[in-house]
Amino acid sequence: MKNWLVKKMLVKVMSKVISKIKHCDYKVDENITDSVMVGIIFEKCVMLFRGLWHKIFLKKTKGILFVGKNVKLKCRKKIVLNGTTLIEDGVKIDALSKGGVEIGENFSIGRNSIIECTGVIRELGEKLTIGKNVGIAANAFISMRGPVSIGDNTIFGPNVAIHAENHNFEDISVPIRLQGATRKGIKIGKDCWIGSGAKILDGVNIGDGCIIAAGAVVNKDIPSYSIAGGVPAKVIKKRKGDK
Repeated sequence: MKNWLVKKMLVKVMSKVISKIKHCDYKVDENITDSVMVGIIFEKCVMLFRGLWHKIFLKKTKGILFVGKNVKLKCRKKIVLNGTTLIEDGVKIDALSKGGVEIGENFSIGRNSIIECTGVIRELGEKLTIGKNVGIAANAFISMRGPVSIGDNTIFGPNVAIHAENHNFEDISVPIRLQGATRKGIKIGKDCWIGSGAKILDGVNIGDGCIIAAGAVVNKDIPSYSIAGGVPAKVIKKRKGDK
């Protein structure tokens, strides 16, 4: 009985701490075991100390920064964090670009994800802007050459890829690698859900409230509050309640 009360108290304390960090109501499941709870607390403390070290070198930071193992942040003076941020194991962020990387509060990026802002130094990428409460799952790849913006409350499934550049290929007498590239950029609206393995190509504008199905290849604009899927992606239907 005593152990149960202690556990319940710990769960309550953890819930309050996480709610305060995330600035929203958050309740830890009471079925979590004591050993798992202790492990999570220890892991987050270690990530917090790593974050304190990284914050010294960043351009601007607010809130708490949690950093996992084997994380690589390049051109750190080009990175702005506007609130609590979770960077999991193996993430690489190379912010070499004209405008850098600016991230809103309560951001998380899953393990082994890559944000790459520039491919070649003869032409730097533009700017990556990420809104508030954005969650990116594991193994994402964001290739930011043209400008990329991701709206508030948008979530990515695992293995999502964004490519804000497209090679020119019209002249068959010239190798494709020598024909240059277009960089129109990509805009993803607020409150979108990008499904696992989806690919979003240069020049695309995805409106607010969209759902992109797993495995879709998006090469054209998607209107707000649409559900789209397929290769290439097409609007399947509109979300219920859309006026």
